[in-house]
Amino acid sequence: MSNEEVRTYLLQSLNMSLDIKGETTYTNSFDVQITDKGFLFIPRVPCSFVLDADLYQRIFSIANGVLYPKFTLLKQSGAFFTPTKSSNFHLARAFFYPWFVGIPERLVIKDIDDFVSTVPLGELPLMKGVTVDFDQITHVEIAGNSGAGKSYALVYLLNVINKFADLVIVDPKYDSPSRWGKDHSVRVVHPDDSSSQNDYVTQVNGVLSEVLKIIHRRQATLQTGHSFNFKPIVIVIDELMALSMAVTKTIKDSFFGLLGQVALLGRTTKVHLILVSQRFDASALPVAVREQANLYIQLGNINKKTTQFLFPDLDNTDGIVVPVGRGTGLVQIIDGIHAPNIMPLLMPTYGRGGD
Repeated sequence: MSNEEVRTYLLQSLNMSLDIKGETTYTNSFDVQITDKGFLFIPRVPCSFVLDADLYQRIFSIANGVLYPKFTLLKQSGAFFTPTKSSNFHLARAFFYPWFVGIPERLVIKDIDDFVSTVPLGELPLMKGVTVDFDQITHVEIAGNSGAGKSYALVYLLNVINKFADLVIVDPKYDSPSRWGKDHSVRVVHPDDSSSQNDYVTQVNGVLSEVLKIIHRRQATLQTGHSFNFKPIVIVIDELMALSMAVTKTIKDSFFGLLGQVALLGRTTKVHLILVSQRFDASALPVAVREQANLYIQLGNINKKTTQFLFPDLDNTDGIVVPVGRGTGLVQIIDGIHAPNIMPLLMPTYGRGGD
């Protein structure tokens, strides 16, 4: 479809469905402009309808459905205003609706080792056409209900990140991340039969203390005024909720305190966290730590209840078309490169040669 065909189609849909006190393009009340990155809804003001978040979301709901699958609109937490190029004050502002051309497509990887060997250092492919620069990522948070594919997604990330970073895996359940770590000679901190939960979390606190010492050494090095290319260090904590449950308050407070220091200080010294949990409420992770991340992944069931912790500004999930299947959900990348939109996500599927 040409831009003019998309514009005509959108205008017809909005005229039929929007119902804003009888105002339509036939009364010259608004117009639509198509760009490569989305479309503009341009009201002619003054108008009888209010330009607010409610109107923005109503237009989103209409347009998202009728444009699918040619375009996937990117959900906004509120009204996205932008100035137009018009010199006419009556047409000087617009709602902007960014979009993803087509629909998100999953990477299907036959051999993960062969695939990783072709990925440039520091890059992290998430979907077809969506790759993040890990150097721009502070911390990663992955949430999802049991069976949503969190561990599978995590192991994919480990395969890619292991190429350019030093990894330490904390795995309270001693599950697939531990097996991957053992196979790849990566340090794994897991419980054993002889240790209590308090003993295990104390051991984890020791690891975080070691990392903090590295951060302080790197900070001291940076104070010399020279530029240093530190190798990234990535601390992976799977099933975060399992660490903060059934331990004494003193040990839990120490864990949260150390985690907070790593989250706050690691940014400039290339020390990163990847945290995985069924949910990220205050019992699993302090809010101050949660807000230090800039790559958020929510897998599994998508609704207001499941998204309230990673995407607190997302009032509702209406209009977001999330494909069905394991490893699907939402992603938000706040790195200054990608638009900070919440978009549908399909994590890669992968195997090994002969699988």
